Amino acid sequence: MSGTHDIRKTTCAGTAEGHADRVTRSASSPSSLRPPLIPAHGGQVSAIMRHFPDATRPFIDLSTGINPDAYPLRMPPPGSLTRLPEEEDDHALREAAAIAYGAAAPDMIATGPGSQSLISLLPRLVPAPRACLWEPTYSGHATSWQQAGATLQHVSDLASFMREAARESTACILCNPNNPDGRILPATQLRELADLCASHGNHLVVDEAFADFDAESLIPVLPHPGLIILRSFGKTWGLPGVRLGFLLASPETAEQARNLVGAWPVSTLALAVGGQALRDREWLDRARLTASQAKNRLVGLLDRTGLRSEGQASLFTLVRTDRATDLWTHLCRHGIITRLFSTESDSLRLGLPGAEEAWQRLEAVLAEWRQQAPLSPGAHTDD
Repeated sequence: MSGTHDIRKTTCAGTAEGHADRVTRSASSPSSLRPPLIPAHGGQVSAIMRHFPDATRPFIDLSTGINPDAYPLRMPPPGSLTRLPEEEDDHALREAAAIAYGAAAPDMIATGPGSQSLISLLPRLVPAPRACLWEPTYSGHATSWQQAGATLQHVSDLASFMREAARESTACILCNPNNPDGRILPATQLRELADLCASHGNHLVVDEAFADFDAESLIPVLPHPGLIILRSFGKTWGLPGVRLGFLLASPETAEQARNLVGAWPVSTLALAVGGQALRDREWLDRARLTASQAKNRLVGLLDRTGLRSEGQASLFTLVRTDRATDLWTHLCRHGIITRLFSTESDSLRLGLPGAEEAWQRLEAVLAEWRQQAPLSPGAHTDD
């Protein structure tokens, strides 16, 4: 990436989907950057940091919520990249995914080049003139349904979501754990929502992109007539550049998804790496513990800084402060990129640092912020 240097296990620069919104402000005045003049997704380090030419290097990307401790993959033989993937390769990956995720059979799974590609497929898979989204949530879902011409209904509580689920011809979408606030709903509640959707001829789409470390998955409920589940590979295993995701549903819906995705949906590299990682349960257990410990460390650091954070997801936390943009700018000037939202002006999402040097820099930069900023309501200090 031009103009950036990585701390391994700390940055994932340029890995998130989405194109940066066009920035027209002067590069000499980074504090003038305001939503929506920032990238629409995390990970767009170059698009942001060109406005901070004097920032500390190497850059530390905390904007994505991707595991900073990447899986130690073994690269496949170079010769495997000289041929097209075979159907049996895709089937082997789906078998590994079925075991890893607790699905009853591989025919309930469709693969894709990242879960974002499968999100874009949903309006074709489940044609519905209306889509209900439990906000705030990952913006890719709204974009997908809006581009398909659906009428969007945004809700922010369970009762409203249930009312929409009972309306005919409605696709209901939520993330669990939710992105960006880390909210987690129990599987029993989600099962009731899926049953409600199915009873009215609708579908519940549950995006479990961050579920490997935290949430009780709804996958064992499948096959279910009103349920579709998405899983992301790159976030948990820290390998977003592999571009691999999964859609899980009834065998009929999964087969339809595979037909819509078309031939050779994922690369030979993704097939090999995905199968290798999904079978390594010992690594996943260790990574889950490491992420939980890192999350606790991050929350403690923010708390000592006087910043209120929230969310149950292990790979990120959400800071609530009326000075979110100022804090984002302060961190950028010190080479630390976090996630700012155009629709949530009081929110800043931080992923986990990886290398100890990254933790130390973040602690020093936040200590400097604490000296110059008033405390957020509800925050605690050691004083």
